[in-house]
Amino acid sequence: MMSGSLPPSSDSMSSQESSSLPYTVGPQGEGRNLGNGHSTPSPLKIFGQAKKKVNVIFTDIEAYVKESEYFLNVVSGQEQNIVSKNHLETIHGFREKVQGITGVLGRDHMKVAFFGRTSNGKSTVINAMLRTKLMPSGIGHTTHCFLQVEGGDGGESYLRTEDSEEHKSVQSVKQLAHALSSVKLDQNSLISIVWPKEKCQLLKDDVVLVDSPGIDVTPDLDSWIDKFCLDADVFVLVANAESTLMQTEKNFFHKVSAKLSKPNIFILNNRWDASASEPEYMEEVKRQHEERNIAFLADELNVTTRAEAANRVFFVSARETLTSRLHQESGTPTPTGALVEGFQARLFEFANFERKFEECISKTAVKTKFAQHTERGKMISGEMRMMMEDVYMNAQHKRDSCGTRRQEAADNLDYTTKQLALLTSETKDKIKQMVENVERKVSSALNEEIRRLSVLVDEFDRPFHPDHMLLTVYKKELHIHLEECLSRNLQIKCTQNIRCLMGGTQTAITERLTALLPEDARQHTANLLPVKDFEVAYRLDCRNLCADFREDIEFRFSLGITTLVNRFLGPKSGKRALLGYNDSIQRPIPMTPQTPSNEVFQPPQQDNSELVVALLGTFASLTSRTTVGAIVVAGLVTKAAGWRIIAVSGVIYGLLYLYERLTWTNKAKERHFKSQYVDYASSKLKLIIDLTSANCSHQVQQELSSVFARLSRQVDQAKLDLAEEIKQLDKECEQLEEIGGKAKILKNKAGWLDSELNSFIHQYLKDTSDESPRS
Repeated sequence: MMSGSLPPSSDSMSSQESSSLPYTVGPQGEGRNLGNGHSTPSPLKIFGQAKKKVNVIFTDIEAYVKESEYFLNVVSGQEQNIVSKNHLETIHGFREKVQGITGVLGRDHMKVAFFGRTSNGKSTVINAMLRTKLMPSGIGHTTHCFLQVEGGDGGESYLRTEDSEEHKSVQSVKQLAHALSSVKLDQNSLISIVWPKEKCQLLKDDVVLVDSPGIDVTPDLDSWIDKFCLDADVFVLVANAESTLMQTEKNFFHKVSAKLSKPNIFILNNRWDASASEPEYMEEVKRQHEERNIAFLADELNVTTRAEAANRVFFVSARETLTSRLHQESGTPTPTGALVEGFQARLFEFANFERKFEECISKTAVKTKFAQHTERGKMISGEMRMMMEDVYMNAQHKRDSCGTRRQEAADNLDYTTKQLALLTSETKDKIKQMVENVERKVSSALNEEIRRLSVLVDEFDRPFHPDHMLLTVYKKELHIHLEECLSRNLQIKCTQNIRCLMGGTQTAITERLTALLPEDARQHTANLLPVKDFEVAYRLDCRNLCADFREDIEFRFSLGITTLVNRFLGPKSGKRALLGYNDSIQRPIPMTPQTPSNEVFQPPQQDNSELVVALLGTFASLTSRTTVGAIVVAGLVTKAAGWRIIAVSGVIYGLLYLYERLTWTNKAKERHFKSQYVDYASSKLKLIIDLTSANCSHQVQQELSSVFARLSRQVDQAKLDLAEEIKQLDKECEQLEEIGGKAKILKNKAGWLDSELNSFIHQYLKDTSDESPRS
């Protein structure tokens, strides 16, 4: 290759150019032509595939974290205390982190930053890679601010500045970014150019190219690094092959290396087409530049090994590459004189740079952009797995505890039901025995009091007078006295004993039933028992009982005819005999029975007493039953006994009558009255013995049954509470089972997400982390 030699013709040059390049980018940039008819996919596809996959994974993680947060919030609102406050704070922090990571991943791209001194051809290199004249270029200092080229969808191209979202024409970039423009922006400002992705494979594969002003035009390099370099994946130092590396360039990358851990730096020795003018020194100059560049990268910056650094240094001509590619894109031949002799090697070197650059930026971007996010995702999935494991174990423990409490409540309910049925039967038997015992005691005591009723009546000491009005008051007070005495004596003899029996029975019932109640309900059982001692109301009501009592305190001579007749015949028969009337029911006269001829009819036998009464009645009916009768009787007696005996007997009879008449005082009347009252009251009280004893036993039965019923209601309420508790425990167990099942599903999902992240690491990070770019 001779200095200054020209190709034979443009047509032959174009044909020679296209056929002599073993490694070029196709018209649409889909792949690399290796000269043998085969193409290989661009390494940049790896970043796109990794970005797509990691975005899908983190979209799943974000949905998972939101689902888990909702689940924990719902569970924390319940009363099981399964989720702690720390769990909620942690999951809330995870949601914010994942949202931030998802937002960053959506904006993540491969970023390459071009730096170098003024007029070294940075913009021309970018234009050659874009295959279009997009960046302002020319002689001297042209690029005044930072320019960022990124791909856009829809086929639209525009630019926007930092201080405005307005879409401006791409043609205005020369006015805004050119150093010679009067409306140029500040050096630290950034212009974002959106270029259709379909026009450049680099942009289609999510590569962002950043052009910069010359690093020799300002001393404020630290602000550039902080603002534009910290997220760059690859740095391209565009040097001038006609000179050596300047200290300014070295100082800049020393600052970059100090802030970034081993940045990926490529060195393009641009304008290598000038070497064609001095071909005899070309190799020596190339070796010199190469040695200095390798020493700078490996020894000074220590960002790579010397062997690796040899693959980071290239000698290119961006102008020639841009010219060739512009004509290749338009399909026109390259004009004669546009390319210098040996351009094929320089075009190949530029393509080789692009291949190495693509391999390096793809591997580096996948690692730098996704490795940290992947580790955070693994940390989040691991923490979420542990958290859900914790929630699951808490739910299981509480489920087991709830099941145990449910079984205990069910056993307690079954025991209470059976014991209550047994106690009900036993209590009925006890109450029955108690009632029978009380009935016997009251009946016995009342019989005893009736036998000594005369004593009780004699104890009544009130003035007695036979006057009807006064006698009525006397009888009323006697009724009250008798009722009070009987009630008092019955209470003395029965009540205390009944209280003792009832107290023992109540205590036994209470203890047995209270044992069936829960602890918190036992203290209320005291309110269910009677506050006062049981009082038996005997309710004799002597006033109404003896209301029909009619006293007979008229004087009756003890030897009088009426008295004697009543004494021997009884009051009723004597009255019929003396007064001559028959109060019996008339019976029809029976027909004369027919008797057999061989039998003799015998009249019915009559009682002797009836015969005497009939004779006296017949005798009395002969006269007026007064004077005539008396005279007849007197005559008969006189004739039989004699006058003396009759006289003496009459005197004695008269004295007896006189004595009894004189001794018939109010006191005697009172005694006679009380005797009659005792007989009458005794007969009446005997009639109510069974009623009174039954009434008292009924009171006892009612009292004991009432106590038992109140306690039974408490036990029934305890049974209802147990049934409600079992129902609530069943519901709680079901909720805990559901919570545990959901927590287990979420735990398994966290494990699945972790396996997805491991798969991503194995596929995109682990395989690339230990590899070096191939030469």
